[in-house]
Amino acid sequence: MKIISILGSPRGKKSNTGRLLEEVQKGARHWGATCETIQLKGASVLPCLGCDKCHVTGWCVQKDEFESIKGKILAADGLILASPNYIFSVSAQLKAFMDRCCGVLHCMSFEGKYGASIVTSGGGDEKPITDYMNHFLITTGISPVGALGVTMGNLADEQFTDEIRGQAFALGEELVLSWKGKKRSKRVDKKMAAFKTRMEWLISYRKREWPYEYDFWRTRRGMK
Repeated sequence: MKIISILGSPRGKKSNTGRLLEEVQKGARHWGATCETIQLKGASVLPCLGCDKCHVTGWCVQKDEFESIKGKILAADGLILASPNYIFSVSAQLKAFMDRCCGVLHCMSFEGKYGASIVTSGGGDEKPITDYMNHFLITTGISPVGALGVTMGNLADEQFTDEIRGQAFALGEELVLSWKGKKRSKRVDKKMAAFKTRMEWLISYRKREWPYEYDFWRTRRGMK
């Protein structure tokens, strides 16, 4: 299994989020997965321009690393999203990446892959953020297997406890084993099916303005 991890911390792999991500990856590697981490820096993925060009052509016009990152995800089997809690949401770096995935979302281009989300915070409130991240994964076609949030303010010297390291390792294991066993969640599948129906209607309604996406749905999804 090939796993791409998108790290949204501006502090990189040595950050609390980066260190937690490494613990998750240890669990995935235990079952033979290969892991690549992509750190989002300020200029690596710029904010969305709202120009609609991706809906017309299938490609973003901005000259940064987004299309390269998207290609790596398309070639992988799994995706992990990792972010610190910045004012009750993901970091600006990760939000820019998520916003740039509007074309991916419309086509649910990552369908068939598995994923997970992790968040670290200083004082709590991680769950609403991991829920948001996993909902994003669902709308791109990815089946999330779980999430992990850690409140660093509860830890002595910001060192992960054995329990947290065990939870992170188990999340990495679950990601690989779910992929190997093609494990499905009825709750996730229900949400994904509802979103597919919504996108099919939207793309059909905007077929003249968004020819690439209409052709994608017509040829790949069998939409009339």
